[in-house]
Amino acid sequence: MWLSDTQKIGVGLTGFGVFFMILGILMFFDGGFLAIGNILFLGGITCIIGFSKTITFFGRREKIRGTVCFFLGVLLVFLKWAFVGVFLEAFGFINLFGDFLPVVVNFLRNVPIIGNILNLPGIAFFVDKLTGAKLPV
Repeated sequence: MWLSDTQKIGVGLTGFGVFFMILGILMFFDGGFLAIGNILFLGGITCIIGFSKTITFFGRREKIRGTVCFFLGVLLVFLKWAFVGVFLEAFGFINLFGDFLPVVVNFLRNVPIIGNILNLPGIAFFVDKLTGAKLPV
């Protein structure tokens, strides 16, 4: 499946958002980098799946706890409570996107260098426990 131009821009925005969030954490929870990362990440997700599907995804009843925690964490980062906000965001992120974790790990196991690292005996055991059961495919 090919990506449209808007989706390609969304992938770039999401990637830069994750980069700025990691950079903000590495810079001892710098609020500016974290805020830029949050804006880029949310804008990228919106460009990838579309505005209405984004609203539907974040508004699902079974994911409401993750949505509230994620957006409350974003708000706390904007209000310069970066340390607490990042942990609240991480909790919400895991609740929202945790269903995709086995798919991501399975993809990463097929990437040449990362796959070799993830398939090492000690690391494979930890990653399997983290993601749950292996995928049947």
